[in-house]
Amino acid sequence: MSALFPSPESEEPVVVERAIGRTGGEVVLRRVGADWELVANGVFLMDTRDGASERAMVRASLDALPADRTGARVLIGGLGMGFSAREALDHARVAHVHVIELEPLVITWHAGPLAPVAGRLLEDPRCEVTCADLVSWLEEATGSYDAICLDTDNGPDWTVTEGNERLYRPAALDRLERLLSPGGVIAFWSAMPAPEFALLLERRFGAVEVIEVPARRGGPDLVYLTRPRRG
Repeated sequence: MSALFPSPESEEPVVVERAIGRTGGEVVLRRVGADWELVANGVFLMDTRDGASERAMVRASLDALPADRTGARVLIGGLGMGFSAREALDHARVAHVHVIELEPLVITWHAGPLAPVAGRLLEDPRCEVTCADLVSWLEEATGSYDAICLDTDNGPDWTVTEGNERLYRPAALDRLERLLSPGGVIAFWSAMPAPEFALLLERRFGAVEVIEVPARRGGPDLVYLTRPRRG
């Protein structure tokens, strides 16, 4: 998610598509000049004006991998505007990116008006997109990932979609760790400080790095990055 609030624009937003989403709430894609915005249940979620913090999350995760790690597999929670997936695909150490996205409308829009935003992700053979609830998907997921980057909703302390708070609970953290390769890292994006969640990560996994990325308005976006200790 790029920001919680849209920047003031001289142009009024133009609704491109409005539909009822998978969770029953209204999802709106709209355009303001050259930029795109997503609104869900009346709450502004993200836009294409920046994406710096999503990209920073992925870069920090890949930089934290062992120096000799190549052919990395990356799991990304949340497609959004595609910034996280594109950053991973453009990284020299990455061979495959798997994105889990709850809302089918978002995936459809990436095959349509949003396709150019992140370099036509759906056409890249290295990018796999699965339409599923991430927490439910984790219950049966198999395989191994070197980096897991979760940009789901607005972070641990402000979830717009009902049920997303489950992702930040111990049971989900256990499932995430089971999917992680040795030496792998897990990162969580947040629109605001989440000190209790950071403490949970520290108790569960060990040291937590907090990365602050300046946002266009208000306080910085944050990334909580941890490398689970084994044994």
